[in-house]
Amino acid sequence: MLYTEQKITDTLESNYMPYAMSVIISRAIPEIDGFKPAHRKLLYTMYKMGLLNGDRTKSTNVVGQTMKLNPHGDATIYETMVRLARGNEALLHPFVDSKGNFGKNYSRDMAYAASRYTEVKLDSFSNELFKNIDKNTVDFIDNYDGTLKEPVLFPTTFPNVLVTPNKGIAVGMASNICSFNLKEVCSATIHYIKNKNTDIKKYLKAPDFSTGGELIYRDDEIEKIYETGRGSFRVRGKYRYDKKNSLIEIYEIPYTTNIETIVDQIIDLVKKNKIKEINDVRNETDLGGLKITLDIKKSANPELLMNKLFSMTTLEDSFSCNFNILVNGSPKVMGVKQILDEWLIFRRQCIKRQCAYDLEKKREK
Repeated sequence: MLYTEQKITDTLESNYMPYAMSVIISRAIPEIDGFKPAHRKLLYTMYKMGLLNGDRTKSTNVVGQTMKLNPHGDATIYETMVRLARGNEALLHPFVDSKGNFGKNYSRDMAYAASRYTEVKLDSFSNELFKNIDKNTVDFIDNYDGTLKEPVLFPTTFPNVLVTPNKGIAVGMASNICSFNLKEVCSATIHYIKNKNTDIKKYLKAPDFSTGGELIYRDDEIEKIYETGRGSFRVRGKYRYDKKNSLIEIYEIPYTTNIETIVDQIIDLVKKNKIKEINDVRNETDLGGLKITLDIKKSANPELLMNKLFSMTTLEDSFSCNFNILVNGSPKVMGVKQILDEWLIFRRQCIKRQCAYDLEKKREK
């Protein structure tokens, strides 16, 4: 058997480093348009299939077509589709209009149906991803076998990177970007274009999540996140008290947990006699939405009980921000203003390329 002796450092450099860079660039870290390659390949395939304005088609059809751009397996492609779908409720502004059971982002056990049972098309919101994409606004590259072309980025008309939440673990680095309200992001961007010294916090109040919840933070913590791209804040579930029936109904939870985990934690606390005010806990989530019901003793103080649960379960949880984004192929941790600067550079390039394309077409006539 032939082998070559070399230092372990040389082996790592020649073998592991290419793998590490591949994970960083091709899988885990989002780019300035707010997407990872898997998202982009799926959405562009749906666009080319005419699903922006056409009728829904079976999810399995989309998955099969996407494999022409993404060779990593049908299960992975479908999981990507599920997260982008309206039915899953993972995003404030979904890109995929869905029909059928797509599970729920806030549930561990509410599994999505197989792709042969569900149907999809692009949501009307996706129009903002593809405007003028056919006018040379972005670069295109060959797919894995050189038979098709795919866009390197989408010419997004708004800073989607701040609107769509993204989480990824690469080699030696990670990214965790919270979502913000679309209207606030656009307002902050407009004011920032007009005045680079504008106070972003005045327009971009705080993060916003599809699962709701109450944000708990100090102003200096949010300021640190906005300036450096790193920091954390806490998210607390919301509840209402039905005094007549001695019930507490939890209807919003932190984005970082799920209903089954919370129910299991509460049951465990009751069994260990750490919580004595609860008679029963039920997961009553249905088509009407998320709901965890606590049947409490008539003598219990609901506010004190919930404060206990906030401190002892993930009904209150921490969200750690790490705004790590690929800019021209290099990962970079940035604050909100830096992100807007990079997006504006990218967006201006898209507009210039579109104008050049239109001008060239007019000259040809």
